[in-house]
Amino acid sequence: MVGPSRAREILSSIGWLSLQPEEFQEEVYSRAVPVKYRAGEVIYRLGDPLGGIYGFVSGAVVVSVAPPNALPNVLHVMTSAAWTGEGCFLSRQPRRVGLQAAIETHAVYLPLEQMDQMAGRDPLATRRFTQIVMMSLDTVLLAVHDLQDPDEHRRIARALRRIAALENTPIPLTQSTLGMLANASRKTVNRALRRFVQAYRVCRCATHG
Repeated sequence: MVGPSRAREILSSIGWLSLQPEEFQEEVYSRAVPVKYRAGEVIYRLGDPLGGIYGFVSGAVVVSVAPPNALPNVLHVMTSAAWTGEGCFLSRQPRRVGLQAAIETHAVYLPLEQMDQMAGRDPLATRRFTQIVMMSLDTVLLAVHDLQDPDEHRRIARALRRIAALENTPIPLTQSTLGMLANASRKTVNRALRRFVQAYRVCRCATHG
């Protein structure tokens, strides 16, 4: 398991929880439990029963969604400091998306009953949990904007940037998954990644003489 101190360092430095008052952060840490998922393990599926929220400390989680009677499609990939799962708390309805660990993933889980207790003690807690929705909506709107770009390589670069919350953190995606996020073929993704690597090497050479 990733230790509590490391989890706090990440979740308190970036993302939803870092924007909340220190007292609220401490209450989340005191009530949340650490969880770990193997690569490929399902965290929850579309339509699963009510549950709480997850804050991801390390690893990567594929978010999938599907309309009725359709196969799920990849919507997003969450990495360090991302939070999700608030829909059950706000709507009292089953899970609306599916989550699956892409690689070994460490997280903290705040159960729904703990969220209810926090909201019962402090009415502002509900507003704070709602902010997760707004941040998720910002990501969706950004994705919609990015997908309007006619340049495939720029769409791929922007998809990578949406995913990477922390700088210099590897992004464990297959080229096919990245292609879904950027509406590009696997061949185009492969070509774009080679181009990005070449540009990075040229930049490093120019910087270091």
